[in-house]
Amino acid sequence: MKALLLSLVLSVARFNAQTVQADPVNPHYYDFQGKPTLLITSAEHYGAVINADFDYLKYFDALQKYGLNYTRIYPGYLFEPMGKFVTGNTLGAKPSALILPWSRSNQPGYLLSGNKFDLDHWNPAYFARLKDFIAQAAKRGIVVEICFFNGQYSDTWPLSPLYHENNIQGAGRGGFRDAQTLKDPELVAREDAYIRKIVTEVNGFDNVILEVCDEPALFTPLEEAGPWVAHMLETTYKAEAGLPNKHLIGQEVQGPVNGPVDLSSKPANSVIVTQYVWHTSDDEMGGMKGLTFEYLRNKPIEQNETEYYPLYSGDAVAASRVEAWEFMVGGGAGFNQLNGLYTVEDPAGNTPDNARLLGSLRNLKLFLESFDFVKTAPDRGFIVSGIDPDTSYRGLSEYGKQYALYIHHGEGGRGSVYLVKPGRYKEDLVANLPAGNYNAEWIDPASYAILASTSFKHPGGLRTLTTPTYEIDIALRIKRQ
Repeated sequence: MKALLLSLVLSVARFNAQTVQADPVNPHYYDFQGKPTLLITSAEHYGAVINADFDYLKYFDALQKYGLNYTRIYPGYLFEPMGKFVTGNTLGAKPSALILPWSRSNQPGYLLSGNKFDLDHWNPAYFARLKDFIAQAAKRGIVVEICFFNGQYSDTWPLSPLYHENNIQGAGRGGFRDAQTLKDPELVAREDAYIRKIVTEVNGFDNVILEVCDEPALFTPLEEAGPWVAHMLETTYKAEAGLPNKHLIGQEVQGPVNGPVDLSSKPANSVIVTQYVWHTSDDEMGGMKGLTFEYLRNKPIEQNETEYYPLYSGDAVAASRVEAWEFMVGGGAGFNQLNGLYTVEDPAGNTPDNARLLGSLRNLKLFLESFDFVKTAPDRGFIVSGIDPDTSYRGLSEYGKQYALYIHHGEGGRGSVYLVKPGRYKEDLVANLPAGNYNAEWIDPASYAILASTSFKHPGGLRTLTTPTYEIDIALRIKRQ
């Protein structure tokens, strides 16, 4: 009896636990379970729930092993043909492994095999899997971001249960570009119902962030996608109005700042979502651009997608590392490296490349958590000279107390991905620091080894800090003693 009562108490406590929120001291960061939190990960390609063949326990254990605490899923509106982008793409489930929110009807004719979907009835097996996925993540301290929609492709829309040939109601008669617009009221109503159902089912979990749509203007004009995104944001916000818990809601910025798909100023949009480095061919706002143009919104900014590893040029692990470190040391709240090394055959991604990649993200998290980061703000100005104009760098500081700096040599800072340029680099940096006793440490981001350290009594003003020789990137930690 005592054990049962304890279990009930813990269940109630979890249901009433504080959800992930913006930190009350510094709203650019998250607060989770009562403490400032950085969300850092390298996640599978969003198919862990809809692909019943994927063993998410092994996947979560791999993230936990490296201290990573974040994953992202697409819950069923969009999934992909098998093998799209990379072999083993988890979002491209075998037809026999596909598990979706809607129940099957008794009418044959679904494009991928089996019966059509009945949009008036939900699939209990799917929601059991979804909730177990979130619960298992919670046991490991992992936050789940649920992204309801992605802009449809010409080869994904015909697979969707919301496409008219795949459901017995005949809903969704427009083309793939129209699926992210308000043109079809019947389809919009089905999309609304999909949001409301998922929001209701996951409301009891504290480790959830909701996200409206990834790449809504991928093929849809901004002026048509924008009103649709605003509608779905409002649907999501209202869906929780009468429910016990309130979760953060994110939306990606696409197109110009303050344009139709920049909803960052809206109160319901509580997380600003960016993707890639600076800019993409479909005008998605990159992480570094978001830090530059959206930081004054005073909301968490996350970069929740990168190039799909291993589709990089040159040293893919290093390119992934420099992007993550620059964004987070620049003031980001969360980062997800999109990772194609997790597959049905190897859900833990047990490869040497992945060990290096996950290790560098673990090191990033350790580096930032070695600061009282919630008291910092983006600051590159404490370094007054010594960095070449072509070198990328970001920093954080709490004036006179703690300083973080990250430097890397990667090309492509105004594009979507970096190409690292290895060499033998050494810089004489000039820092402007107030008077005090300081300890400075140079750190290798790849290994987290301390390459050099020095303690000094500073009268105030300029101080030269010389880097050790390094190949691609280096980090600096300065703390007042």
